[in-house]
Amino acid sequence: MPGPEPQTSTPASDVALIDVLPQHRFDEAPLWQYLQQHLEDFSTPARLRQFQGGQSNPTYLIETPTRKFVLRKKPPGKLLPSAHLIEREYRILRALPDTDVPVPRARLLCEDPSIIGTPFYVMDHVEGRVITGVHLPNLTPADRRAIYTDYARVAARLHGVDYKACGLSDFGKPEGYVARQLDRWTKQYLASQTEQNADMNELMAWLGAHLPASDETAIVHGDYRIGNTILHPTEPRIIAVLDWELATLGHPLSDLAYACMFYRIPPSDTGGGGLAGLDIAALGIPDEQEFLSLYCKYSGREHIADWPFFLAFAYFRMAAITQGVYARALQGNAADRRAIKYGEHAKAFAAAGREMTRRAG
Repeated sequence: MPGPEPQTSTPASDVALIDVLPQHRFDEAPLWQYLQQHLEDFSTPARLRQFQGGQSNPTYLIETPTRKFVLRKKPPGKLLPSAHLIEREYRILRALPDTDVPVPRARLLCEDPSIIGTPFYVMDHVEGRVITGVHLPNLTPADRRAIYTDYARVAARLHGVDYKACGLSDFGKPEGYVARQLDRWTKQYLASQTEQNADMNELMAWLGAHLPASDETAIVHGDYRIGNTILHPTEPRIIAVLDWELATLGHPLSDLAYACMFYRIPPSDTGGGGLAGLDIAALGIPDEQEFLSLYCKYSGREHIADWPFFLAFAYFRMAAITQGVYARALQGNAADRRAIKYGEHAKAFAAAGREMTRRAG
């Protein structure tokens, strides 16, 4: 596309737009032809760039003379079983617009791999801010508090959605989510394992022996964090939740524990990581107990049961996920140049989860 560099999709954003990575390039001509035939208000010339921020499904910005769209596709190469299910992601995006959960408008799903090499879907671009740092840098304390309050509210609203009424009764099995997830991610971890890890072995064994007695069913996001939301361009509120690849029917406390896991992770030198050791009161960020209270307020829940288990479970899932990212990096298929570092992240998550199980007895 000729002319000056267009504005990036997320002003004041942590998510970079880059030229499409060599391993994620494809012939664009069939894509443009397909979109002209199937996507209303698409026109050429069009420009394709890649978002660097994701680790799983490659995500691209499509810019036309009048509109912007976002395309997500499966990565190339051999994939782990039940991973990168963009079809499920598209389905839940289509189901949620009539609820209180803000999501981008999903426009079309293409399951024909002959167009760009893998299935893909296209959604409308949402103009706003994507801030991956959980400490919300460069914002005021008042705005941070407002965003975290909305973060708790949106989670509660998601978990309160009547999944049967919005056509998702078969989106997952309504019982036994935690046991199934433990089994799934154990298999995924073992399939991508590159060396033995005693911490992970101990963590998996402890979780299997301490499954919660009670069960609940709700729509769960599976990767609910600040970096997977779009903030209003100027106001301290969430206008879209992204990256629904891991969404299913499951236990709502798994989402909540994942969101709170970052309270226990120290900040990184690059501005990422978590909140441990930061003066979050001065930052305006609610502490974990207050965040849980906000969630209870918006969800109508009286208390949080089995909290140590769900926190350890969150670490376990992250260890499995980051190990998978690392394994793909070794194969040359990861969606981000930083993925090669994720082998150490997997070890750190496993060690943190094991330590939590020991403290929980």
